[in-house]
Amino acid sequence: MRKIGLLFVSVVVMLALTTAAYAEKTLRISLQLPLKHHLGQNLLDFKQEVEKASNGSLKIEIYPSAQLYKDKEVPQAVASGAIEMGVASLTRFAGTIPAVDIFYVPFMFDSPEKVQKATAAGSNIRKALDDAILGTGTRVLWWQAYGSSIILSKKNVIKTPADMKGKKVRVFGKTLGDTVTTVGGAPTMMSGSKQFLAYQRGTVDAGMTGITAVKSRKLYEVMDYMTLTYDADIEFIVIINEKVWQGLTDQERAVISKAGLRVEKELRDKMGTIEQECLDFVQDKIEVVDLKDAERAEWRAATKPVVERFEQRAGELGKQIVAEAQQL
Repeated sequence: MRKIGLLFVSVVVMLALTTAAYAEKTLRISLQLPLKHHLGQNLLDFKQEVEKASNGSLKIEIYPSAQLYKDKEVPQAVASGAIEMGVASLTRFAGTIPAVDIFYVPFMFDSPEKVQKATAAGSNIRKALDDAILGTGTRVLWWQAYGSSIILSKKNVIKTPADMKGKKVRVFGKTLGDTVTTVGGAPTMMSGSKQFLAYQRGTVDAGMTGITAVKSRKLYEVMDYMTLTYDADIEFIVIINEKVWQGLTDQERAVISKAGLRVEKELRDKMGTIEQECLDFVQDKIEVVDLKDAERAEWRAATKPVVERFEQRAGELGKQIVAEAQQL
């Protein structure tokens, strides 16, 4: 009888362990940036809350620095189910949803207040874009503030639109490419992870990127000037495969949604401080050029045609979003 009792206990333990293992769901997230970057820290914060709040039923695995997929590959990888979750630049959806490039229309969102309103959960602009992205088989969980766009250059400083003429410029979106073309430059589409080598080898003369990337990717080591144009707002989104999302329990979805919205708000609220810390860090490593009002006015005037091109390419959704943006 004792042997039977021990056997029964062993079976119960094995079943319990098997059930626990089966109950645990692992969600992998692809990130193109290093964990030390503020987007990586944002994901770590999310991971900690989800794993704790789900009592172990959800496990989050983060793969930083494009270990699994480059930025441009993330939307398809998540939509196909090759990976459960991913972080991608919003502009990576521009091929199927051109309207996502609204944030790269030059000077459309020219103040932190406008950015806050446009990106707020439930705003007309954000809801329209989130709904459109859902149609690709991926669900937007939360938006990650990346910061303001600036221009890096080597040898020759860029202050006015005329300084861009004839230069090969790294861009990360179609609309940014239109901006470069409009002022006489030649745009080259390139993932963020390829910037350092491209600048080092002279593949391009200049590059559009975010303030924080100059520090996290050490771009100050291979470029001479950093011009604070603040012409565009860079947004990343955290997405999940829709079938994976529907396969979660109501409680698990609630845990993920709550954690996502919390870390989104915290990051958005401290974005100004993060950018200032980056500027302070690179101040003695690269020449930082702040534009005068007259110079910024030149940029605004020279890039006005980009708005019309955007509306033509983005169709009715693009026109709708431009109208919403102009009312902010």
